[in-house]
Amino acid sequence: MSAALLIDILLWGSVAGVGFIAWRRGRTVLVSSLREGSLEFANIMPRIAIGVVGSGYIAAVIPQEIITGWLRPDSGWLGVLTAVVAGAATPGGPVVGFSIGAVALKAGGGPPQVTAYVVAWALFAFQRVILWEIPFMPARFVWFRAAVSVPFPFLAAAIAMAIGKP
Repeated sequence: MSAALLIDILLWGSVAGVGFIAWRRGRTVLVSSLREGSLEFANIMPRIAIGVVGSGYIAAVIPQEIITGWLRPDSGWLGVLTAVVAGAATPGGPVVGFSIGAVALKAGGGPPQVTAYVVAWALFAFQRVILWEIPFMPARFVWFRAAVSVPFPFLAAAIAMAIGKP
């Protein structure tokens, strides 16, 4: 059984389980949850489609020499540091961050470097810190959270280097 099939089964099983719980709580809860889920699905699907198509454009526009030059598998820790900085500087949500990571892998980027990019993007995306975290939490806490998170992209890259090519 492939990993993708297993993930699909787990996701659909989760949906069925939550749907069963909603059904047990009553028709009103079931109908309301179906309506809300359908509206959310209709709202998010165009964004995902645009992001996936856009990632194809990104793959075509970014010269492979840039990725293979900075994030190639033998770029070592300098490539990891570059990936961390690029991940922190990348704006946008998951469709953007993961799409750029996938493009980097397809273009010849090293798995440790791309792992560091994705982890840094998830932890430090600068625009998210400025636009979302600081307005909702005290700035001192946000900077503390960012500071204690600094080792994680490097740790993830080190583990990826130790494990080898996926």
